[in-house]
Amino acid sequence: MKFLSLEPFIPSGNNFEGSKQFFLELGFHVNWEVPGYIGFQRDECRFVLQHFDNTEFAQNFMLSVKVDDIDGFRNSVLNNKLPEKYGVRIGQIAKQPYGREVTVIDMAGVCWHFVEQ
Repeated sequence: MKFLSLEPFIPSGNNFEGSKQFFLELGFHVNWEVPGYIGFQRDECRFVLQHFDNTEFAQNFMLSVKVDDIDGFRNSVLNNKLPEKYGVRIGQIAKQPYGREVTVIDMAGVCWHFVEQ
């Protein structure tokens, strides 16, 4: 038996439509959508945005996303003014034992670790 994918359910926080727009601007596209759930994908990365608002859960939820150009990714987020538009936070690029990383805290409080190995 082979495992084929891992697609976490990500809480949207209290602004489901705003979160949807943020992820679209981050470069994801919608594979499918039903009330309360959206299946997003960019390249081989997939997740389900869930209309779920629980601050404690969201602020303790983290993901790691591998990218091939961390500088380009961070510059894209800043050039598109996503922190100003959506109230998300983006950190500085930091060298970690597992690669170069920048964190993005989304609208719900989820911490996304974008990593270039």
